Amino acid sequence: MQLIPTGNAEQPRNQFPPVYVGDTLIAEDDIARELQHHPAEEVAEAWHEAAKSLVIRELLLQQARLLQLPEELDEEATIATVLEKELDVPEPSEADCERFYAANPGRFCSPTLMAVSHILLAAAPDDVAERMRQEEVGQQVLNSLLEGRAQFAAMAKQYSACESRHEGGSLGQISKGQTVEEFERPVLTLREGLNPELIESRYGWHIVRVDQRIDGEQLPYEHVRPNIRQYLSESVTRRALRQYLQVLAAEANVKGVDLEIPDSPLMQ
Repeated sequence: MQLIPTGNAEQPRNQFPPVYVGDTLIAEDDIARELQHHPAEEVAEAWHEAAKSLVIRELLLQQARLLQLPEELDEEATIATVLEKELDVPEPSEADCERFYAANPGRFCSPTLMAVSHILLAAAPDDVAERMRQEEVGQQVLNSLLEGRAQFAAMAKQYSACESRHEGGSLGQISKGQTVEEFERPVLTLREGLNPELIESRYGWHIVRVDQRIDGEQLPYEHVRPNIRQYLSESVTRRALRQYLQVLAAEANVKGVDLEIPDSPLMQ
């Protein structure tokens, strides 16, 4: 019995049904080779995605033969030619772009900039006892700061495990994408001043003070129009591709794989 690797486990290939596009069998060996392009938690999920990708490729190659495309083209060029000939994708109009801009104001803002200082009470993610201890220490330090019994820079120098302790805890100016997500998500919602609650991250507990906040501003339409046009064009193309593949799949009698087509590119 042949086996395929998945992490530390191995499972038999023949647990999966044969896959056909019409009368054409998608070979097990081809699906096994395609697996590397579809990592997944479970081998069944990876196998299904690999098989689906090869089914889509076969559908388009069969359509190329129906269109009598030149045989000297390689597979990638053949598939590209099929899609170019068969997909009717309208370009987004100026009105489409303007409506999208008006409906999604939050997507077209300059980034919020913040000057942030922090005190890190460090603890490893898997050290529960140390995390509990550092949370208690952090709360005591935070209470002292909130009550005005201590200075932030002095507490940073004494308690913080971050190199910023030498700069009074200052992290300088930060914006979205510059720190770890679990720290960034709550911090970017804060107003100026000392945050009255501890913030937890993979590194431990943080006492955070926002020294300055400059909120992002709406970008003018003319500035973002090219990006909107590209986004809408790609969205329409994905939708048209999905509908086209669904039609081909219905005509070809695909067996052995669920060919549900999501609204995303499927060609590798």
